[in-house]
Amino acid sequence: MSDILIRNADVVVTMNARRAEIAQGDVYIRDGVILAVGTGLAACEAEVIDATGCVVTPGLVNTHHHLYQTLTRAVPGGQDALLFGWLKTLYPIWAKFGPEEMFTSAQVGLAELALSGCTMTSDHLYLYPNGARLDDTIAAAGEVGLRFHPTRGAMSIGESAGGLPPDSLVEKEAAILEDMIRVVDAFHDPKPGAMVRVGLAPCSPFSVSRELMRDAALLARDKGVMLHTHLAENDEDVAYSLARFGCRPGQCAEDLGWTGSDVWHAHCVKLEGSEIELFARSGTGVAHCPCSNCRLGSGIAPVRFMRDAGVKVGLGVDGSASNDAGNLVAEARMALLLQRVARGADAMAAREVLEIATLGGAQVLGRDDLGAVTPGKRADLCVWDLRGIEAAGSWDPVAALVLCGPTRVRDLIVEGRQVVLDGQMVTVDLPRVLERQRELAVRLAG
Repeated sequence: MSDILIRNADVVVTMNARRAEIAQGDVYIRDGVILAVGTGLAACEAEVIDATGCVVTPGLVNTHHHLYQTLTRAVPGGQDALLFGWLKTLYPIWAKFGPEEMFTSAQVGLAELALSGCTMTSDHLYLYPNGARLDDTIAAAGEVGLRFHPTRGAMSIGESAGGLPPDSLVEKEAAILEDMIRVVDAFHDPKPGAMVRVGLAPCSPFSVSRELMRDAALLARDKGVMLHTHLAENDEDVAYSLARFGCRPGQCAEDLGWTGSDVWHAHCVKLEGSEIELFARSGTGVAHCPCSNCRLGSGIAPVRFMRDAGVKVGLGVDGSASNDAGNLVAEARMALLLQRVARGADAMAAREVLEIATLGGAQVLGRDDLGAVTPGKRADLCVWDLRGIEAAGSWDPVAALVLCGPTRVRDLIVEGRQVVLDGQMVTVDLPRVLERQRELAVRLAG
């Protein structure tokens, strides 16, 4: 792997302890690690990337996604429904998926993320019809070249037992736990710089048993991996928890062993003050998914209160059936706007939401080797060209990245390797992948 010198960026946003920003900054990379950050660094034998007119940031981190859903965007019948009705529309379609649908939709979703500046993403795959496995999405991430945190999700309570999903999409709990062990043993890499780490992620309180939630937590801690699920997503979700379990979602999570620094929950739109305090005290993380929350009418998550209380917060695009996009920098702008709608124009600044999108996401996923442009961190970087029309006339290039754009990265480097160059994917033949995606979508709709 050759050395790389990113030279003469208008601004390097470090996200270091002082949140320093370096004008006319350089970043030197060797063997997938940031070696030096400063000005006037010598090139030696390095490949030089000219960043004139650009802002360099840490790679963005996506803390919640359902990659398989890139095959079911804008589905009629689910476009104007709340969460439970939306799921009931889409479950029968997802039941038709198999390994190729999982692999191809993951390729497309990962490429979409990469083009929006994402260098690491989690994925919550909780249904496995027709022979599909978590292995399919891991293979796709290997081809695209993003750092990947897949989670082995699951559903075990079908309609006949009072759950939401159809019985055809649920699994036996013994088989779920067995496969969780298999994928962790096969793919999880705990070392610094790991390209793949696996988490365990029973889908939600309305699709799995309390016993599976407890067993998954015990297994995760035995294996040293993280836990993930949906929590307090909307009023229906909270009402189900109260009716079924007699307590609010945060209390349920604590009772089941689902709080701690090795846990992160998606959405958390309806958390109350005591639950926020619980998450802060226990080190539990939150994946904030603003566009999906808008699309499904779920509400505005209390991110300002979470941050002020000390809760770890990252951003998530959620699945493309409920977003319907996978653009992470656009998600950052939406997060900022929603907090301002809810709390006032001074509720969140552009630099804070950029921190949430980078360092915040790395912290939620337990990656202290990522999230900042500082010596010793892994070389996951974005080069954003602000000379286009989106940011024309902007006075503050860092704020402009969030407030104006661009929403497409010029260059993306992951572990010191180029994944996007001059705005184009270099790791996969994207037109060919998109053509196959279209064919699969037509077949599913037929």
